[in-house]
Amino acid sequence: MALQTFRHLHGLSIRFNLNRQTGGLTTAINRGSKGIEFLLRFMLLNFVPTFIEILLVCGFFLWAFGWTYAVVTFVTLVGYIWYTIAVTEWRIKFRKQMNDTDEAANTKAIDSLLNFETVKYFSNEQHEAMRYDSALKGYQSAAIKSQASLTLLNIGQGIIISVGMVLLMWMAARQVVAPDNDFTVGDFVMINAFMLQLYLPLNFLGFAYREIRQALVDMEYMFNILEVNQEVKDVSDAPALKISGAEVTFKNVHFAYNPDRQILKGVNFRVPAGKTTAIVGPSGSGKSTIGRLLFRFYDAQAGSIEIDGHEVHEVAQESLREQIGIVPQDTVLFNDSIFYNIAYGRPGATHADVEAAAKLAKVHDFIMDLPQGYDTLVGERGLKLSGGERQRVSIARTILKNPKIMLFDEATSALDTETESTIQANLEEISTDRTTLVIAHRLSTVVNADEIIVLAEGQIAEQGTHEELLSIKDGIYAHMWELQAQEY
Repeated sequence: MALQTFRHLHGLSIRFNLNRQTGGLTTAINRGSKGIEFLLRFMLLNFVPTFIEILLVCGFFLWAFGWTYAVVTFVTLVGYIWYTIAVTEWRIKFRKQMNDTDEAANTKAIDSLLNFETVKYFSNEQHEAMRYDSALKGYQSAAIKSQASLTLLNIGQGIIISVGMVLLMWMAARQVVAPDNDFTVGDFVMINAFMLQLYLPLNFLGFAYREIRQALVDMEYMFNILEVNQEVKDVSDAPALKISGAEVTFKNVHFAYNPDRQILKGVNFRVPAGKTTAIVGPSGSGKSTIGRLLFRFYDAQAGSIEIDGHEVHEVAQESLREQIGIVPQDTVLFNDSIFYNIAYGRPGATHADVEAAAKLAKVHDFIMDLPQGYDTLVGERGLKLSGGERQRVSIARTILKNPKIMLFDEATSALDTETESTIQANLEEISTDRTTLVIAHRLSTVVNADEIIVLAEGQIAEQGTHEELLSIKDGIYAHMWELQAQEY
């Protein structure tokens, strides 16, 4: 179930993952999977054997001592079970409070640790400690209520068992001392032994039921995750995408993250196979959204996106993404070795393949200067490396993937001018004869593109080559070029 939940999470849309709280999510999955294990173990090894034992003892009392002993024993056990269930159901709300506050505390702790540098930048260690302490106090309060209600449950269980035991012993003692009865002291001791034999597993049964009921609460959140529908689904029997030339076409594409915020408003453009198209424009104009739609992280509300005439929502998502390589602006690496992070572009690649990709990305010499070379650990989110080093590792990873379509989302933004020039030349080299989309803020990186698209307010405002766009009087591109030229 933990594996199924993990796979389901990877199958959910990017919208869900942008809204998730990692600390609470991982805690819930871990608690839920352990709850399932606990449920199976106690049901098979404790619940079922104890119920069989109860039936056998009641049956034996009915056969050996008469119906009164069987009825008293049965009523005692039923009363014990009813009380346990009723009180456990009442106190389960405290367990839910414990879970909620525990997830809140873990979310705050993990979020704070993931943003360790930001905490240090603003000297907010005490503030983070107070937030975490506040969350822990909520957990502490819920835990005390849970423990107090547990004490009440145990007292009631003890009273019920004691009353039943005393009643049976009183009935047996009266028959032992009765002059006209063949009841012996041995019978008295046997009844006592049977009740003690029942009391121990029954007491444990109460504990088991409480824990099973709490396990069900723990499992509830994990099952709720499994019930979250996939926003982006493959159609039934979706075929794999087969590419010949890798021509990309956007036809009258409309898209909005929220109904009241339209991002793309009827975007039309075509990237011929083997050509390079750059997309520029002000922040918020929808440049990065085009890349997300191409990867099918979201589905457009209207219009179509096609690759070689195949609409992307009609082919298998996995095969679509296998054909597209991306170098993102914000590179996040796994907390593993440099070799693993580069080889992630093509799992199973040889060391020679990884080195070749690293050389093309101009990161091989830097790696070899490290004491552990390709075995160097990059740390959480790759923060042991500089922004430029992370970006070059990302470029090497994409080179190793060797896709038919390349997407560069400000791929050299974290590099110095000299390295940027070198990497830019390498990117142009590896994108030769590949369909390439370049999303850029710095116009100097797109002057050699076959076509440049200028987005403004979700629509294509200008379109053409670098020279053609510069020739447009009072054009958006020409104005942006002039402003960036002044910066240099």
